[in-house]
Amino acid sequence: MLAKVLSCAVIGLDGVLVDVEVDVAGGMPAFSVVGLGDAAVHESRERVRSAVRNSGMRFPMQRITANLAPADLRKAGPAYDLPIALGLLIATGQLDTNLADAVFVGELSLDGSLRHTDGILPMAAVARAHGITTMYLPAEDAAEAALIDGLRIIPLTSLRELIDHLNGEHPIRPYQGQMGFTPIVPTPHVDFADVRGQEHVKRALEIAAAGGHNVLMSGPPGAGKTMLARALHSILPPLSFAEALEVTKIYSVAGQLPRDTPLIRERPFCAPHHTVSTAGLVGGGTRVKPGMITLAHRGILFLDELPEFGHRLEVLRQPLEDRIVTLSRAQGSITYPAAFMLVAAQNPCPCGWHGDPERTCTCSPTLVNRYQRRISGPLLDRIDIHIEAPRIKYDKLSSLAPGETSAAVRERVILARNRQTERLRQHSHCCSNADLGPAEIRVFCTLDNAGQSLLKSAVQRLNLSARSYHRILRLARTIADLAGANQIAAVHVAEAIQYRPRQGE
Repeated sequence: MLAKVLSCAVIGLDGVLVDVEVDVAGGMPAFSVVGLGDAAVHESRERVRSAVRNSGMRFPMQRITANLAPADLRKAGPAYDLPIALGLLIATGQLDTNLADAVFVGELSLDGSLRHTDGILPMAAVARAHGITTMYLPAEDAAEAALIDGLRIIPLTSLRELIDHLNGEHPIRPYQGQMGFTPIVPTPHVDFADVRGQEHVKRALEIAAAGGHNVLMSGPPGAGKTMLARALHSILPPLSFAEALEVTKIYSVAGQLPRDTPLIRERPFCAPHHTVSTAGLVGGGTRVKPGMITLAHRGILFLDELPEFGHRLEVLRQPLEDRIVTLSRAQGSITYPAAFMLVAAQNPCPCGWHGDPERTCTCSPTLVNRYQRRISGPLLDRIDIHIEAPRIKYDKLSSLAPGETSAAVRERVILARNRQTERLRQHSHCCSNADLGPAEIRVFCTLDNAGQSLLKSAVQRLNLSARSYHRILRLARTIADLAGANQIAAVHVAEAIQYRPRQGE
């Protein structure tokens, strides 16, 4: 006898419907799972066998074949345990029910209880997109699935509970999720008011937050670069609901979604150590998962001690430009979003004191040059704001005068982002000025006569590339937005130019 049950797979960040077909026939007892899958998929045989028996049901001593279709789609993980067990019970006549409009996902324990499953959000989204009305899944994942509107969620704690529900003995009430979305204003670990001095760096970070621009801070040890980077997180604008769903989907697929937080409501801050592998940075592995640049989507990727990352930095070139990362393998290609703000910090040399007016650098010129050349020119060209963070004087450190708080800066950033949102309403692929392409730049980054003259002079004298030219215009647009100006003036262009690296740096 043959039974069919619907389930889901996750490819990249997208869900795909999977037909789970279970056939029970005569012959020598055997249990096989066919269809392209990893070890966890094929090990489901033993979990299903024990779960069925420990749920008080009969496991047939016959030839059992479970097929996961389409067969050429690679499946991963234990999410198919529940639909395989259910198909087995239907195929052996122990259940009689119509499941055409329902999807089942969940890992089974040997005692028949259901465990958490990764990737629930994209699975729920694809089920809803195909007109499916009901989804059965582990109870602890119900809040995550309920983020998709219009889907009836049935939370399960065990296979036995599902059997009793389908038989009509103990119906389960659908999960009632909380409606509405309120973004979280994070309590800053570091407030801008806590950082003494470095007003020009704070200004640069405010511009970066307002337009989503990349930043590189250079300076000696102890100048506050790491502290400033962490304070930057406190002035970012709140996530929209659409952005929150994007970030939540990423963390769900990566298996890093907090169990008590079905929806991530604040922007990510990812700070990998410089020993991170290339796969850890951009994604990959035997079972391909998002890397740090995707986990930082819509938030900050902070790379401290930037030169120590070495050759791994070159993999950032394409994501910084295209805002996506494509991983190609023999089985196919997967594309992950990577719209992050790169915030980096570096010392000027290995000892950290090159160019300091008060301490002598112990590095040879060759060593300094070699250290600085660890970061390639094309990568530096993709960073919008280059800013020096010098040592802080005693008078600044000891001052008791209150500094401007993150909350005050954040208000200006939000106003600037609101102007961008209104301006880019018809351009859905652009969320901030950092996303502007050449076509949008021609429309939205118009200069007055003085601004055009100044930019022309800068391009000629500084030998700026076409990429640098466009990045200056994007940056000037953000500076004008912070000032509430509709047109970019010379003063906005001048401030944008000063954040470009000089020749020989």
